[in-house]
Amino acid sequence: MTGRRRTRSTSLPGLLTRHARKGVLSAGTAVACASLLVGCGVVPGTTGGAGDDPITVMTWAPEKTRATNKPGMPAFARAYARWVNANGGLNGRELKVLTCNDHNDSVAAAKCARQAAKENVVAVVGSYSQYADSFFPSLEGAGIPYIGGYGITNAEFTSPLSYPVNGGQPALLAGLGRALADCGPVALVRPDTIAGDQLPPLLDSGLKSGGHAPARDQRAPEDATEYDGHAERALRATTSDPEDEGCVVPALGDRNGTFMDSFRRAREAYPDVRTAAVLGSVDQTVIDATGGASGPYEGSYITGWYPVASDPRWDGMKRVIKEEAFGDNRIDPADAGVQTTWIAYSVFRQVVESLGDGEVSADTVAEALDDGFKADTGELTPTLRWRFQDELASVGFPRLVNANVTLQVVRDGRLVSARKGFVDTTRTLQDADVNY
Repeated sequence: MTGRRRTRSTSLPGLLTRHARKGVLSAGTAVACASLLVGCGVVPGTTGGAGDDPITVMTWAPEKTRATNKPGMPAFARAYARWVNANGGLNGRELKVLTCNDHNDSVAAAKCARQAAKENVVAVVGSYSQYADSFFPSLEGAGIPYIGGYGITNAEFTSPLSYPVNGGQPALLAGLGRALADCGPVALVRPDTIAGDQLPPLLDSGLKSGGHAPARDQRAPEDATEYDGHAERALRATTSDPEDEGCVVPALGDRNGTFMDSFRRAREAYPDVRTAAVLGSVDQTVIDATGGASGPYEGSYITGWYPVASDPRWDGMKRVIKEEAFGDNRIDPADAGVQTTWIAYSVFRQVVESLGDGEVSADTVAEALDDGFKADTGELTPTLRWRFQDELASVGFPRLVNANVTLQVVRDGRLVSARKGFVDTTRTLQDADVNY
């Protein structure tokens, strides 16, 4: 088919059937279906056209906000599209990437999802948002798959239209807890938000697996300009036993640097307290900016989803950056958001290729992913396959298919592998006491 893009309506029974046959119907989908019953009409955003029409996707992330920002994700998505199109497109068709700024705001996140539906995108790929409860209802109502979200919300591991490529915060924190089992008292400094409320039981599950007591849960505003009082309290909590100095775990996203400025000043009276973190909060640029080998992160354990940035398995991503985004300082190949976006688009490309000359639409992409599709990520992750009843379904993570993390450590100011290969946190997460 050529010419004007064809829009195919999806009936309510069709939408229900695709999800019901998997035995899962999310709250967002149920709300959308209920609205259709009272006359909302055609479900939008379920086709991608055929023939020579562009294949349209969207990537969103917060930019220029006072809290966490991920400008490298949409910037890399646009660079990836330029690279794909310069090399023949996806099965000969142009890849068109739309981007949206969710502003770290629930209203803006919902607006991005509605725009995706209005533009008939076939998938949202490689994105970051804390407001899954705001954007998933629109995506589910339109049947649009969410491929490779950052893993910051639990809904990304429960929605039937979510296809995560990593284990998100759950795996990172569980893995970090295991690594800190030989530390003294542990204090977790985390945002006083709904997303932040989910972090303590995950870290505690890892600590528990190593026979360690739970961490002290210390809430903090996610957009503060200083954390002097929070740093002092965390240090006191981890030095309650003078014979067993502990560890402070900041989990404040982009505000980790602000916290560490306060921590550095307060730490002079507590020189033996260590820090630990998850990748995304800390990377090599952060370590360099805070003093390298003489900074507060020296000796810290840091868990990540993927191999270290110097690993040759990232050469394909770096080639895209070099050819299409050289000099764009928003795109850091060591940034976990950029890395996740690369993997998500690699998965999407393989799905499109698997469809051959058939229709590429939100519905056909989701059906391919649901029907046993296996994605090869070049050993950056295990082979990915999404099923509705996987090992972690019993503990509320039915879509979490990659619970592997890497353990890294800061040595001589450089972030290097602390051990070879991946650590599987599946069993640790199964023991986590998380309420959904």
